Amino acid sequence: MKTNLYIAILVVFISCTNNSNKTTGIQPYGKFNTTLIDTLENTIKKIYGFDVIKLENKPLPKSTFINVKSPRYRADKLLAILKEEKPDSIDHVLGLTLKDISTTKKDLWGNTIKPESKYEDWGVFGLGYCPGESCIVSTHRIKSNPSKFVERFKKICIHEIGHNLGLKHCPNEECVMRDAAESIKTIDLVKLNLCDKCKHEIE
Repeated sequence: MKTNLYIAILVVFISCTNNSNKTTGIQPYGKFNTTLIDTLENTIKKIYGFDVIKLENKPLPKSTFINVKSPRYRADKLLAILKEEKPDSIDHVLGLTLKDISTTKKDLWGNTIKPESKYEDWGVFGLGYCPGESCIVSTHRIKSNPSKFVERFKKICIHEIGHNLGLKHCPNEECVMRDAAESIKTIDLVKLNLCDKCKHEIE
């Protein structure tokens, strides 16, 4: 009887710890809305079941600033800094900024997409290593529509965390991992959730 009780308790303990064995850190850059961060925290817990830690606000690193088409911060450099500065107790870190961010858009062979004048410094909603330990999301390109702002923000964050977990762009038109294909309308069409296939890949 005691042995069976011990096994039952052990099974419950293992199942509970498996649901919270990963931790996501939220790294706000600049004066980021705390209510929005709280909303995102709840969304990450709901979609992925991760614990969430809110890190102290930091200024955007000056080394990531670029001014080619307009004042922006390089998303790829921010990913590297976020990874380097990530506390060991955190599995993944999500950077948040109000500023515009950009990267170089490349094809499957690593070449800059043509025309280079358009894609060498390409503004993005977010970017994440796939797989990896860091991602970054900017609200700059989604702030024009207040009624859709929060929903768009949550979808982009969940999408970039998905990349950190190794999920690639999904062909399912309702999956949050669908490629935005350079259009904010795509983000509005997807659901705030992973499709069954993507869920299975990270189980």
